[in-house]
Amino acid sequence: MFISSLRTSSISSFLIVVFMVTSLISIIGHDNPWPRTLPQDLQTLDLSARIRVDPLALDAVSTDFGRLTRARAPSAVLHPSSPRDIAALVRFSYASRRPFTIAPRGQGHSVRGQALAPRGVVVDMSSMRGGGGGGGGGHEARVSVQVSGRYVDVGGEQLWVDVLSETLRFGLAPRSWTDYLYLTVGGTLSNGGISGQAFMHGPQISNVYELDVIAGTGESVTCSENNEPDLFFAVLGGLGQFGIITRARIALENAPQMVRWVRLIYTDVAIFTSDQERLISLDRKERFNYVEGSVLLGHNLKNNWRSSFFSREALERITGLSSQHGVLYCLEGAKYYDHGMASQVDQELESILQELRFLPGLALQNDVAYPHFLNRVRKDELKLRPMGLWDVPHPWLSIFIPRSRIIEFDQGVFKHILKNKGSIGPVLIYPMNKI
Repeated sequence: MFISSLRTSSISSFLIVVFMVTSLISIIGHDNPWPRTLPQDLQTLDLSARIRVDPLALDAVSTDFGRLTRARAPSAVLHPSSPRDIAALVRFSYASRRPFTIAPRGQGHSVRGQALAPRGVVVDMSSMRGGGGGGGGGHEARVSVQVSGRYVDVGGEQLWVDVLSETLRFGLAPRSWTDYLYLTVGGTLSNGGISGQAFMHGPQISNVYELDVIAGTGESVTCSENNEPDLFFAVLGGLGQFGIITRARIALENAPQMVRWVRLIYTDVAIFTSDQERLISLDRKERFNYVEGSVLLGHNLKNNWRSSFFSREALERITGLSSQHGVLYCLEGAKYYDHGMASQVDQELESILQELRFLPGLALQNDVAYPHFLNRVRKDELKLRPMGLWDVPHPWLSIFIPRSRIIEFDQGVFKHILKNKGSIGPVLIYPMNKI
């Protein structure tokens, strides 16, 4: 299993995988003194006009999504116009007698300060979004779909939601996703990228054909399983410690038009996990395309950002069951299909549900467009922001738990530690086949 936990002052989230332009660039030195922590000759590089040292720019990159740590501010921020700017910065630091910390920053979604660079230089990857891929002065997005090869070449700075939008124009889409699409390609590939499709296709890092990487020496390297494989596999899931991803070639599949979205409620963790295992063990044609799960705790169920799926009547019943049992479990599945196939999906789903042991009357279904399903967390984000529940501390833990220990984990963590907490956010459980 893989567990990830996120807590805030009023909301927290635990993720369990159960297996599971800038418009203005300051000319450095004109308005702010050059920081003593960086070599003076860095100002002589061609990219120096894209380096900012003013307090406003530094403050913007001095915290991350976790909001648990506010390290000493970086000394500068680079807004690259192309990967060449990044390579030049890394080469300079590598060759310098005073090397400095360099941290690439996509959306700043680290939770323990990993995207920060105290007294170093933060590379704001977003400045390349939507342009700069060719010669530093262009404006074409670095997302290129190859229909015949069924892959997409994507800049590491690009957002997954934009990759989805572009690939859908060709009736294609990546096979494996994360739950939240407003993250960068380079960011999730540096971590893993796990969601409900991982049991079938593996995490996002298992669906990459090729990478362009800026290594620690500043050298730009194209690598794959057959070319520089050590670097390729080190960078994928390597937490940014082996290089900066500037391009990824990602596998595509035919994109469905619709999704039958199902949630099933359980009171017994053993039955819940057994049904998850059953679903990911079915033949490809018979099973769901997406399997996830979550833990429902009664004391915050109505305010849970995932509870909007349920009708008022269903939510009242679920809340009552939670008060009775303390902890409930929700199995979430999705079946992809195209227009005109709804009746076939009805039959397939009926066959699947007959084999599962969820609570009678608590099999809830929705039909949604494929893009809506993939971008579902964005809708909830937009609800949480006005409530002040998004830009808050997010302690987050992600761990894998073997199948043999899930019952013990449930007793110790779900039924004791979490049950007695006053404010707990979503607890997500992903079943995964052993690789």
